[in-house]
Amino acid sequence: MSEFPLSPTEQPGAWNQLESMAPADIAAAMAQCDAEAQAAVAALGPRISEAMTLAAERVREGGRVFYLGAGTSGRLGILDASEIPPTFGVEGRFIGLIAGGDGAIRQAVEGAEDSHTGGIADLQAHGAGAGDVVVGIAASGRTPYVLGAIEWARSQGMLTMGITSNPDSALAKLAAHPLVAETGPEFVTGSTRLKAGTAQKLILNQFSTGIMILCGHVRGSRMVDMQLANEKLVDRGTRMVSEALGIPMDRARQLLTRYGSVRKAIDNFEGPA
Repeated sequence: MSEFPLSPTEQPGAWNQLESMAPADIAAAMAQCDAEAQAAVAALGPRISEAMTLAAERVREGGRVFYLGAGTSGRLGILDASEIPPTFGVEGRFIGLIAGGDGAIRQAVEGAEDSHTGGIADLQAHGAGAGDVVVGIAASGRTPYVLGAIEWARSQGMLTMGITSNPDSALAKLAAHPLVAETGPEFVTGSTRLKAGTAQKLILNQFSTGIMILCGHVRGSRMVDMQLANEKLVDRGTRMVSEALGIPMDRARQLLTRYGSVRKAIDNFEGPA
């Protein structure tokens, strides 16, 4: 018998004998599951709002946001953190950590998630301190790598949050601000890369994007500080400048090339040359 109570994500779901289902029925059933994940996140709106507000206060003062998770949860945190610099031009403020290190992004590292001190060591390696935010991500809410990090972070005065799908979990109790998306059983029993993972991605989208908006990196709906890393993004930036200023694309391209960012091109525009 397991020493842990069975998480809702580990319980059998509404569908059985999946191997006998027609492809169209599989797709329809999984679409229904995706809708359930979205509804679970929508119910968290006020809590996500509070979390992004509190985190933005720390980020504005120079604090960082650390995501910690194992497996799918860790990969989703790394994905979200890695998109912040190109999208918002903000370097080094969002850091994704995964049990087992970067090698675990592609291939599982056996036993890494069971280390209660592993997450602490990873935070310490980055010099995490009282002004930072630590977000633990674990569908079951019982991953030792995450729990150890959250417990230590709280003792150091950091703002702690937990993203989980298990309301009765240790993570939901330990994090100062738990974000519990009650997604229930998975379509494939225990495969939390599905509904629970979808909910995690949605929460991370809202959380990090909200922080960046609150910190002034969006105007209107435009990501005015995005990195102009390739021709596609230069073209996107040119269109942003053109639309914001009501000028032709060629003039917008000149301004963007001169100033190097959408924000600076808009702020320094002085009318027709």
